[in-house]
Amino acid sequence: MSSSDIAAIMHNASELEGVREQLEEILVEINTIHEKLKNTPEVVEKLGDSSLSRVRMLYMLGKELSEREAEVSYQLVKQLDAFLDSIVGREQWMTEEDVELEAFMKANLDYLKSSSPSMQSDPDSPASLKGEQVAAKVGVDDNQSEMWFVVRVINFDEATQEFEVQDEVPGDNDERTWPRIYKLPKSDIIPLPKSTDFPNIHNFPPECRVLAVYPETTALYKATMIRIHKQKRVVHFVLTFDGDEEVDGCLPLRSVPFYWVVPLPKECQEKKKEEEEKGKAAAR
Repeated sequence: MSSSDIAAIMHNASELEGVREQLEEILVEINTIHEKLKNTPEVVEKLGDSSLSRVRMLYMLGKELSEREAEVSYQLVKQLDAFLDSIVGREQWMTEEDVELEAFMKANLDYLKSSSPSMQSDPDSPASLKGEQVAAKVGVDDNQSEMWFVVRVINFDEATQEFEVQDEVPGDNDERTWPRIYKLPKSDIIPLPKSTDFPNIHNFPPECRVLAVYPETTALYKATMIRIHKQKRVVHFVLTFDGDEEVDGCLPLRSVPFYWVVPLPKECQEKKKEEEEKGKAAAR
């Protein structure tokens, strides 16, 4: 076995460890919400409570990570098979149980690939985002104020080049019908990194401007990158959010999983520059 083969095995083993640690983190949060709902079930009836939507989102992330775990595990099995074959030959080490397990894993992986949008076709195609969570710029009130939220893609219309997306989480004191459906141009959609993209994540330098999901919400706000924080092998970005000042005027550090952070759109950067220039002009 060549050094490149060994490196590939170690890479997959490292990714598998990272995926499982992310799964463990998500399960801890799911169990926390389950405990809350068990002890105070009436909380879900309160206007603005997002416990059920939050736990649903965590289920979807867990499903995506489980699919990636199955895929990487199967890749590792095939790599180790090739290694053992090169040493003693398959007929000398493969037992009947090994053959059955290999067939079971392959069948399950084939099923996952056929049923999961995250494991299908061209990842750069808009149509490939169907069923996925993305960041979307939507109007949030009658005055058409716009904000970025995590939504789910329902469909992509090739003719109009528009996404149909669903916002599943009502805001505080929002009495409109939910879930809300929007049709948005491609310019108002930003694909989110997949939770399985570790370790292929955005390399945001310190002081870089980003959009990030504020903790315990589904809304994205402008933020500044401070540093990368690794808890075991789970990657978080430590950020400060604009307008998040505490009583003393300081911006607290917030830890956000890497898959809830995207580059700041160009339009936001231009708007920021305009605001700074107006501020300078007013100060003169």
